[in-house]
Amino acid sequence: MSNVVDMDERYNPFTGKRIVPGVDDAVPAAAALGLEPPRFCEECGRRMIVQVSPDGWWAKCSRHGVLDSKRLEHR
Repeated sequence: MSNVVDMDERYNPFTGKRIVPGVDDAVPAAAALGLEPPRFCEECGRRMIVQVSPDGWWAKCSRHGVLDSKRLEHR
């Protein structure tokens, strides 16, 4: 049995569920409008630490580091 993780595996950043090609995953309305920061890491599906401020947000995965709305140009 192989322990190799599929490098193309992705997770929904708002629900944490694994994205399966061909299966639609509902996105919360606030997230679709850009009002909600991601709560789960897209790379591993782990819950992230999220800090929201008046001018943006940042989210930190324990395995993959910090994701910042300024870097994503969402501010």
